[in-house]
Amino acid sequence: MITSVRRAAAVCALITALAACAACAAPRPAQRPRPSPSATPATPAPRLPTLAPGPAGLTPVFENAPRSAGKTVALTFDADMTADQGPRAAAGERFDHPRLIATLRALKVPSTVFMTGRWAEEYPDQARSIGRDPLFEVANHSYSHYAFTDDCYGLPTVGRDRIRADVERAYTAFREVGVAHPMPYFRFPGGCYDREALKALVPAGVTAVQWDVVGGDAFATDADAVARQVLDGVRPGSVVVLHCTRSAAPATERAVRTIVPELRRRDYRFVKVSDLIATVPTAPLPG
Repeated sequence: MITSVRRAAAVCALITALAACAACAAPRPAQRPRPSPSATPATPAPRLPTLAPGPAGLTPVFENAPRSAGKTVALTFDADMTADQGPRAAAGERFDHPRLIATLRALKVPSTVFMTGRWAEEYPDQARSIGRDPLFEVANHSYSHYAFTDDCYGLPTVGRDRIRADVERAYTAFREVGVAHPMPYFRFPGGCYDREALKALVPAGVTAVQWDVVGGDAFATDADAVARQVLDGVRPGSVVVLHCTRSAAPATERAVRTIVPELRRRDYRFVKVSDLIATVPTAPLPG
């Protein structure tokens, strides 16, 4: 009996040794090469404040921050260009406004630019410059600047089944011209929307951003009148809508040179839309 036990123990020991040798002989999985010390890791996408879904799970709509959040104001600029305006741009019409952007930089005014994808394609260098400047943030104003509802200031209309594709096409245009981190914010062309538009926009995962102060600069030539309208309307947490197109808003840059110092004299602080949304108590920070 003892001999049998010893023999069994010897067999077990032999099996264990063979298994160990097999493990030693088995090829090891290839190790990933270590990155060189000089390699620069990819820049992670920033954490972006967004609003929780609206009633019935619809796309949320933001108009202004809580009035109790302090004397902050967001100047926003729509860089409009419709999908069919290429020939007009080729003929010399300017839908950009470099002087306005230069003035915002000189005055050190954080701003949010709601850009159409078609505008980014027409002015890729400017779109990239704005998108890479920490003073600004780029948000989505659709690709085509076609309306998402009927009867919207005479704009052509996007079919309901094309709304998501139009918004995503704009984000694709931003990436292709080098805008690294466009914001998950969307402004309806013409500001026109209804329940069906909010529903169609849900898969895009954006917060719709409207405004509570209309600058009145579209096609205006009186810069003082634009400035007065903005200054009379601003309240703590306001979102001001202006435009970033020379042909359609020629007085905007001159108005901004009046608006900015006067609001600062009133102790207002300029912020981006993302800063205002972050003050909303129900705004989650994804990621």
